Amino acid sequence: MNIEEVRADFPILDQNINGRPLVYFDNAATGQTPTKVIDSISDYYREENANIHRGVHYLSQKATDAYEEARAKIKDYINAAQIEEIIFTSGTTMGINLVANGLNSRLKKGDEIIISTLEHHANIVPWQMLCDRTGAVLKVIPLHRDGTLDMITFHKMLNDKVAVVAISHISNTLGTINPIKEIINAAQGVAALTLIDGAQATPHMKVDVQELDCDFYVSSGHKMYGPTGVGFLYGKKNRLMELDVYQGGGEMIDQVTFKKTTYAELPHRFEAGTPNIAGGIGLGYAIDYINEIGLNNIADRENELLQYAMEKMSDFDDLIYFGQAKNKASVISFNVEGVHPYDIGVILDKMGIAVRTGHHCTQPLMDYYEIPGTIRASFSFYNTFEEIDLFIAALKKAIDMLK
Repeated sequence: MNIEEVRADFPILDQNINGRPLVYFDNAATGQTPTKVIDSISDYYREENANIHRGVHYLSQKATDAYEEARAKIKDYINAAQIEEIIFTSGTTMGINLVANGLNSRLKKGDEIIISTLEHHANIVPWQMLCDRTGAVLKVIPLHRDGTLDMITFHKMLNDKVAVVAISHISNTLGTINPIKEIINAAQGVAALTLIDGAQATPHMKVDVQELDCDFYVSSGHKMYGPTGVGFLYGKKNRLMELDVYQGGGEMIDQVTFKKTTYAELPHRFEAGTPNIAGGIGLGYAIDYINEIGLNNIADRENELLQYAMEKMSDFDDLIYFGQAKNKASVISFNVEGVHPYDIGVILDKMGIAVRTGHHCTQPLMDYYEIPGTIRASFSFYNTFEEIDLFIAALKKAIDMLK
């Protein structure tokens, strides 16, 4: 990987913030977007802007072909068995809500839904809402202090009442890579449905949904160096057909009369209304870009950055780390003893360093550690060792100012 050539693909990185070079370490929130993807969006609006699937004219057909080609790219990227198993969504959150709402008529009072202490709010709240609607009960896998799931307790939680197990592939806050294959296999032993929140996994590692054998898998385009407002839900074909229809409107219908409406086949059954066409096409180009760089190259580079940063940070005596699993992504979540994380984040920003502070949409996890939030530095393959050095120098200065 030629890092200078890679960074040239991301024009946003070449700028100054408060008179200092931008160091972007907030990749777990949103990955940056390469020129190839940006150009695909502008090209769509410049050359082929038209509504898809419904028109016989040239522009509509051209836009439809580009959008459906992007669906095929997603299918290949995660190795889905059939293209109709890929549903375009507005992102991970919509994908989870689609499944949770689709289970309204399937769940009943006393059924159990299992999530974990690590989950993002997007993989907590929709299940709480489903429990409120159906009388199901939410159960939570506890956590070890190092940020790994208590798998012994998880296996004990499984029984014939468990209807759904919904788990993040990688923790957005701690970087913990969960043993989702073990979780899926165990859930199948009690005939529970499985949903995997892959928002933090798809940009960084190979995901094979057939090998995992999960029922549902969700992710977001903006985590994958693509546009915001677009993502996908993968579902096994038979599982998708078992879901209640989530939204009604154009595109998702077969026949409409005032007496009765019948619904379209997959994937359009769950894609009501005009979609984010440019976003879907852009996501396809983002997948092309990832494939050009190579997921193995990305994973190796990000692990090198993680190890380098951890080594440099070991020189500090007053840092408290959260999430020290052996198997983790390129995320460092930490606090400075006696200092609020927000204060550190503000000073780092003044020195051009972009990190995330707060509870990272994992407030129950913060409650578990009894802290208000953390400072999170998350790396991507386009980051450099020199940027880490700038971060370390800025962090030292911030600590000196506040302590």
